[in-house]
Order: sequence, then structure tokens, then C-alpha cells
Amino acid sequence: METHIPTPLQRFYHWEKSRPSDIYMTQPMGNGACEEFTWARTGQEVRRMANYLKSLNLPEKSKIGILSKNCAHWIMSDLAIWMAGHISVPLYPTLHADSVKQILDHSETKVLFVGKLDDWDDMKDGISDELQCISYPLSPKTDYISWDDIIEKTAPMTESPDREHEELATIIYTSGSTGMPKGVMTSFQAIAVSADGASKELELSKDDRMLSYLPMSHVFERFCVEAASLNTAFHVFFAESLDTFLQDLQRAKPTIFISVPRLWTKFQAGVLAKMPQKKLDKLLKIPFINKIIKKKVLTKLGLEHVRIAGSGSAPLSQEILSWYRRMGLELLEGYGMSENFAYSHMSKPGRPRVGYVGEPMPGVKQRISGEGEVQIQSPGMMMGYYKEPEKTKETFTDDNWLRTGDRGEIDEQGRLKLTGRTKELFKTSKGKYVAPAPIENKVVANSHVEMACVAGADYPQPCCLVMLAEDSFPKRNDPQFRTEFEAELKELMTAINQTVDPHEKLQFMVVVKDQWSIENEFLTPTMKMKRNIIEDEYNPLMDQWYAAKTPIIWQ
Repeated sequence: METHIPTPLQRFYHWEKSRPSDIYMTQPMGNGACEEFTWARTGQEVRRMANYLKSLNLPEKSKIGILSKNCAHWIMSDLAIWMAGHISVPLYPTLHADSVKQILDHSETKVLFVGKLDDWDDMKDGISDELQCISYPLSPKTDYISWDDIIEKTAPMTESPDREHEELATIIYTSGSTGMPKGVMTSFQAIAVSADGASKELELSKDDRMLSYLPMSHVFERFCVEAASLNTAFHVFFAESLDTFLQDLQRAKPTIFISVPRLWTKFQAGVLAKMPQKKLDKLLKIPFINKIIKKKVLTKLGLEHVRIAGSGSAPLSQEILSWYRRMGLELLEGYGMSENFAYSHMSKPGRPRVGYVGEPMPGVKQRISGEGEVQIQSPGMMMGYYKEPEKTKETFTDDNWLRTGDRGEIDEQGRLKLTGRTKELFKTSKGKYVAPAPIENKVVANSHVEMACVAGADYPQPCCLVMLAEDSFPKRNDPQFRTEFEAELKELMTAINQTVDPHEKLQFMVVVKDQWSIENEFLTPTMKMKRNIIEDEYNPLMDQWYAAKTPIIWQ
């Protein structure tokens, strides 16, 4: 065990002492105003909050929750919880009241930080009146004691307590695509080694800049932003809102930008709305002009300084990858899970392969089981699921490899390709198994398609449910758009059916009338499809769709 690698708290104390006047975090406060947190100011606020938590005389290693969108106070709360000797429990800022209550009860949370939230009215009923809560400066209006009041009235902790590497640092509840989310227990060791390995692999330094906007309650952002910034002292900027996202990006001028396929697709659509692809293609063929155009496109997006661009959570299409590469941005894909603190795989510059999620990070081992399942050993491995010894046992093999639940294959250079979920396979009425993910990845290559769900269990052939992209959705009743889009879908379906096995050929595609979202519970908080919910919603219509014998159906 590499216990010589400093814990997040040790890193924090080091930067607080050695770089007191360097800016660590930039926090938008609304109406274009920002507050800057130097390491010295961060240290003072963390120490005062830690002292306040100590004064509550909670049982040793109590669970303390954080319910907020990303902000400087989120990271400071986490550090204060650890300094005070407790364990942090992040909650997604998009949960409904029932889920909030479920997690607070299951984790036995004693105190809750409440911060910036868009849907407070949908959440607050999940919080018991007896639970002590602390509100951040940007939180909804409440009667809770405020962060600023505590900071003003509490003396800073003078000692710098550390935590043992093997101690439990945080319980990360999975996004829960079905039922009760599981609490992944993550140690200080897992956080420290993962952040250190990624920082070395990506050559991160104090001169880097990142914009934090994906949920910090999700392991991916916690790893890439919080843990990595504490490891190398780079500057973290926070996004104010979706409406200001472009301005937030342009303020941050990130050198590292990690996102999800959905946003990369939106960025591209925004560019092409102002400069059609044909015009862009012509300009890119002209020497000298092409450099100016590329720089202009990336500058408009706020990405002109990016040296590492990453994408995770779902595969990117060949078209999107190629498009950004032509703009001078090599998108690197990654793969990780809550169960290994997202420390698993990443594409390496100059070595990416389309359709592959990359190579193992330092210290990570991979193998494919006899059943085709990807199995991993990682320094970021969890201690187990909180209060779930049986589920923990099921998740590991007898020789202690993590069962990912993903199917995959490894090429001659050690790059991993995911080919679907072991539990997502479904059987047609012909007794043949279909893996939906590879087909779905081909469908979302169309710019009008936001998401696709291949279904058809117990029918002769599979079909595909198609959700229109946000920009295309308003056009669904436009006859010209329908005609053109139907032609594109027919062509796409023909092309896909030529590349798959006979039993995987799509019989038809349905353009659904719904927008799948977190709010209507079709998606998890990390934007993954809840297949069981989607299938339950459309199953009553399947018989008539199959009977229609038409290639494209509009719901």
C-alpha cells in the first residue's frame, strides 16, 4: 500500500502554507460578480468550519451530508468534515425528496450542508426537522444557520489533524438506475493514490485551470476536480448556471476540459448553426485561413487554451471525434466507476482508437472473464458498499477483482472497448441475445438524435426508440423536417443493418414524443438512461408498432 502519498488533507495543509496568496478557487456570486478564494482564505474558512463541527460533539466519524451544486463551499465543507474527524456524504443536487430522505436515513447523516439548488421545493420535504443544517451563501432561503455566520463567530482550528490512509473518507451513493442507490465506501488512500496517478499521467501542474460544472457528488468530478486540484494546486473555476455557461468557460479559459458526449454534441451544433458544415469544410481547405478558423471556433467556445480535452460517461461517435480533431482538439475518452473512484482507463494522446475507452491508468489491471465481462483491479478500489456486505461480496470475484458489469474486449495495445452491459443483453423471441449499446452508439451519430434506446425483448427483431436533440425537438411537427429526418433515419437504419448480425437488425425506429430527463426520471442524475423505466413506458405500444410494419414511426 502506497501510504507515502500524502492524503488530501496533507496536500491542503501544504498549499495553505506554501502558496497562501495563490488563488485556488473562483466562485461566481451572480450578476457577473465573482469571489476569489486564495489558499490562505480557503484555509481560514475550512479551519473555522472544522472547529464549529468539532464543537457539536458528534459521535466520532459521524456522517455529514453535502447537498449542493458545485461551488467553492462544497470543497471547503468536504475538507472541514475531514479535519473534524468525520465522513462526508454527497447528495446529487437533482434528487427528489424521497431519494434525499432515503440516503440521509441510510447513511445516518447527523449534519447537512445545504447549498446552491434549483429544485429546493422538490427536496426539502426529504430533510427531517430534527436534522441540523448549515446553509451556504448561495443557498435557497431557509432558517438554517449560515456558513458566513459560523465563519464570523468561530475561531480557526490551530492544529492540522490528518487521517489514516485506510480510514473511510466518504460514502458516494451511486446514481441508482434501479432502486435504492448503493453507498460506495471510499478511503483516503483510494483518493490520494488515484489523484496522484492521474496528475502524473496527465502532467498536471499549478498552472492548469479547470471549470467545475458536472455534479461534484458524482465520482468523476470529485476525482478530476476536487482530488486532482488538491493534489497539484491548479486553479478551479465554478460555473454559475446553464445560461451563463459560455461566459463561465470564457472566464476560466480552461487548460483541461472534461465533459460528456451530450455537451460536445451541443457545442458542435452551436458552431454549425452559425457556420454550416459545407462552408466550414471549404474554409478549412484553404491554407493559412484554416488556422484562423480553427482558433476562432475554439475561442468562441472558450476552449482555445485546452491542452487536454476529455469525454466520459458514454461513447462518442466517430463523426464527433473526427470533427473536433479537425478543429485541433483531440478528444480523449475515459472510463471509470464509483467503485474504483473513476480511476481506471483513459485514452492517451496520440494513441486513441475510436470506439475504445483507453488504456489502464498506472497501477490498474484489467482482464476479460470467460463470460466476456470486464474485470478490474485499481488503487482507487472501494472498501465495499455501506451496510451491504452481500452486495459487496457479489461485486468482487473470489480473487478480488471488481466485476464491472460491462462487457468488453482488449486490443493488442491494451486498449479497452466496451461492448455493452452484461445485464442489458436481452433475448428476442428467436432465442438470440442482442447487445443494445453498440447499436445505440451508431444511432446517436445523427446530429438530430440526443439519445437512443434499443429494445424488443421477446419480439422477433429489435427496434430503436429515438429521442430528438433539444435543438431539433421544436421542429418535430414541421413537415419538411419530418420528411428530411425520416430519410436520414431510413438511410442510417439500412447502414446499421448491414453491419450487425441478422438477429440484431432493427425492424423499425420510433421517434418518441418525450424528452427523457432527470426530472421525469427517465435518466439518472448522471444522464444515463433508466432502461427499465423507458421500456415500461413504451411496452404497451410495442404490439401496434410491430404490427405497423413501417420503418419510421412518429409517436
